[in-house]
Amino acid sequence: MSELKKTSGVDFEVRWHPYQLNPNAPKEGQNKLQMYQDKFGAARVAQMLPQMTKVYSDLGLNYSIGGLTGNTLDSHRLIYWAGQQGGAEVQNSLVEELFKNYFTEEKYINDRTVLVAAAEKVGLQGAAEYLMDPNNGLKEVQEEMADMARGVSGVPHFTISDRYVLSGAQDPSTFVQAFKKVLEERKA
Repeated sequence: MSELKKTSGVDFEVRWHPYQLNPNAPKEGQNKLQMYQDKFGAARVAQMLPQMTKVYSDLGLNYSIGGLTGNTLDSHRLIYWAGQQGGAEVQNSLVEELFKNYFTEEKYINDRTVLVAAAEKVGLQGAAEYLMDPNNGLKEVQEEMADMARGVSGVPHFTISDRYVLSGAQDPSTFVQAFKKVLEERKA
């Protein structure tokens, strides 16, 4: 994010909204590799793996398809709460920590211990207590998920100035172009 802010010359804020790729996934988790193979087929996963590994390697990270995946409702509740407690900056820090946990450290991001540790790492205290009550943030997250489901065809999904929509992974230059377009329109 900070690199994109420097490159674009635009000050912007990112807010995360909930969207579950698989809301019926088991809460207890399932083997991530097996889930991907079941969903995409073993041949497609074998094709995707080197690409993902390279993308992460280019960022100085080690991608791993190991660990568990599953229902992410508690993660979304925590991300919502982080935004309420600390604003966009804390929310972004938490999401980055959860992504790192999931994509590089093989941690299950619906495990309460993992969620609480991630929250504490970004300076968010009280996560264990917040997550203890399954109703905390549930209504808000479910309402947002219903709103987001309309018009969202893939993730990540970006809406810039409530006007421009980018879906799927994008090169930073695409964001720079969108930001410049918004700035030009505001000047006109």
